[in-house]
Amino acid sequence: MTETLLALVPSYGLVVLAVATFLSCLALPVPTSLIMLSAGGFAASGDLVLWQAALAAFAGAVLGDQAGYRIGAWGGEALTARLRSPARARLYDRAASELRRRGPLAVFLSRWLVSPLGPYVNFAAGAAGLRRARFTWPAVAGEAVWVAIYIGLGAAFTGDLVALAGLLGNAGAFLAALIGAAVLFLWLRAALRARRRAATAEDTCSAPLQG
Repeated sequence: MTETLLALVPSYGLVVLAVATFLSCLALPVPTSLIMLSAGGFAASGDLVLWQAALAAFAGAVLGDQAGYRIGAWGGEALTARLRSPARARLYDRAASELRRRGPLAVFLSRWLVSPLGPYVNFAAGAAGLRRARFTWPAVAGEAVWVAIYIGLGAAFTGDLVALAGLLGNAGAFLAALIGAAVLFLWLRAALRARRRAATAEDTCSAPLQG
């Protein structure tokens, strides 16, 4: 499938780019990063126009984000019920609350720094009721960074795009795992501090009774 899609890029590059970025924002398994890198390489060789390729990829991504957001808003409860186990329900509810309070930064970073999380952030933002303006502007800014990175790298490094795509994918997965571990660490630290404060308060209240 990947080879077929890449073969279409020189002839139908703009359409392929727009469709690929749109579908990837809905968590569908499309090799979008490799397609964008290839488009950058074809632009460097003169088969595509660089700004047109970037605009097509950007437009597809922005529309895909909006579609994912609307899917989450329309069927969020049913969707998230399928994505999570009952044991993780409370953690998901806490994550949704954090997204409502700090959503824009999470939306922005998930477009490019940890792009594998992007589609799920779209769904969660819609399901959590994040205001559309607070979702749209950071999503648009993040997609601009994502497209610029991949199209630009494809144009600059045309020699081995497959290896470059694998390197970027591994880096994204590593960052996603690192951020997940950091969030868990911060949550555990906050829980332990809250428990210590509760224990200290209990000791303080019981001290006069002992005297």
